[in-house]
Amino acid sequence: MELGERIRYFRRKCGYSMEALGEALGVSRQTVHRYESGVIENIPRAKILRMAELFGTTSAGLLGFEDPIFEMDGVMPLRRRRIPLLGEIACGTPIYADEQVESYAVEDDGVHADFCLRARGDSMTGARIFDGDLVFVRACSTVENGEIGVVVIEDEATLKRVYYYPEKEKLVLLPENAAYEPLVYLGAELEGIKIIGKAVAFQGRL
Repeated sequence: MELGERIRYFRRKCGYSMEALGEALGVSRQTVHRYESGVIENIPRAKILRMAELFGTTSAGLLGFEDPIFEMDGVMPLRRRRIPLLGEIACGTPIYADEQVESYAVEDDGVHADFCLRARGDSMTGARIFDGDLVFVRACSTVENGEIGVVVIEDEATLKRVYYYPEKEKLVLLPENAAYEPLVYLGAELEGIKIIGKAVAFQGRL
């Protein structure tokens, strides 16, 4: 993938129009179009650094020298190490999650991730988690309200923001896409539900 194609990919993934990106870079829409079409090949380093900052990646990731690693709120970028990939996780309606382990090299700079899952679906796009992304997970049985959790519902796994109200015996799993309704569980319905981890980072694919 050429630099212009990567710029277009990141721009769309992060929700920027050409006009908005141009405004953030201090250039015109036409210049952004020339970047993406390859008409301008020697993009100034300052613009590369600024785009990497806007896209939540590194200049090396934008230039294609390394896999793009995205940060989640309050999470440091990862340093190189291997994390087991345990199948898929639904970003939409809960789906069965296979536990076929394969190794995946990531960066780890102080963030502890015990395993990763590949996201399927589009219910978490508001959190910049897209279909096919890798989600890195720290194993735990509880999360704070508002954190993104890996939740198993009767052997089916889903990725959602978690809100638990014990006094009401109520669990709300909130998607990050207005096209999806929250999943709400009450009383006895909670018996078949467990949290197995918290999402701590994710990695997009070019």
